[in-house]
Amino acid sequence: MVRTQIQMTEEQVEKLKRMAAAEHRSMADLIRQAVDSFVATRAGADIEERRSRAIAVAGRFHSGTGDLSEAHDKYLAEVYSK
Repeated sequence: MVRTQIQMTEEQVEKLKRMAAAEHRSMADLIRQAVDSFVATRAGADIEERRSRAIAVAGRFHSGTGDLSEAHDKYLAEVYSK
């Protein structure tokens, strides 16, 4: 692990101390968990995971229109002209 130093407000420290005590964990552990969560939501899935998810969803939905792939420009024009 790499040691780092951050500055927090007194209120943040007090809340974090209470949470750590209630969960019998260290403040550092809670901060690492928060950073992991933040990075995961900001970074999103990596490209391979996103590609796999896109492939998995392909073909799962039906438009009810048999020529959608051939006439998609026509359908888009109809929608956007309204």
